[in-house]
Amino acid sequence: MPTAAVIGGGVIGSAWASRFLLNGWDVRFHDPAPNSELVLNNVLDKARRWVPEVYDRLPPEGTLTLCDSIADAVTGAEWIQESTPERLEIKQAVLAEIQESCAAEAIVASSTSGFMPSELQAGSARPEQILVAHPYNPVYLLPIVEVVPSAVVPEETVQRAEALLTDIGMKPITLRTEVPAHVGDRLLEAVWREALWLIKDGVATTEQIDDLMTHGFGLRWAQKGLFETYRTAGRGRHEALPRTVWSLPAVALDQAHRRAGS
Repeated sequence: MPTAAVIGGGVIGSAWASRFLLNGWDVRFHDPAPNSELVLNNVLDKARRWVPEVYDRLPPEGTLTLCDSIADAVTGAEWIQESTPERLEIKQAVLAEIQESCAAEAIVASSTSGFMPSELQAGSARPEQILVAHPYNPVYLLPIVEVVPSAVVPEETVQRAEALLTDIGMKPITLRTEVPAHVGDRLLEAVWREALWLIKDGVATTEQIDDLMTHGFGLRWAQKGLFETYRTAGRGRHEALPRTVWSLPAVALDQAHRRAGS
């Protein structure tokens, strides 16, 4: 069986371990936190309950090994997922320790939601080995994962990462260039920012905004996404934008048109 190492637990790391295990990978897990095993078991129990509901068939579950050190966890691992706290100095130190013991051909991926791979690679022994694989919670259920390489990561490594992630039931999207916070969280931030303004201005309540998403365009987006929704709405993007974004200044609207490929 292929082997993945998960360094750093919490909700994200534990969910990564669960996804690998339930898709037939052996997992070597390391997290020095006193409650890490409890968190891991709680997340794994949920995954064992819900993942079979969305898959017709699953391979035999892999073997979980709890490791006392990073070196023990990463030795022999094909994929190494770092999910430590979102502090750059911690991640860089952990990645350096990972590279001291892991195979040169192993893929070292970070779950970071904000840092760019070039920041994580700074000072590392093999920067070309490190990329970002940013998931969405719960990782064991949501398939999307943002793969973010820097310019020094070979295309062969990126393709191998995409293949391995696909093998565990994920839907990787590879960003064309690195950017802080990647893509998904930037889109979420835009929605979140506007929602807060609507609440502040007394236009809508939090419950109403949640209802709009869960009973309206959230359902539509889940089926067709943002751009496909407009494409199939019976009108072109140039018509749709002025109707839905009527408050944009003309210059900003023109920029939106150009970015949309006009």
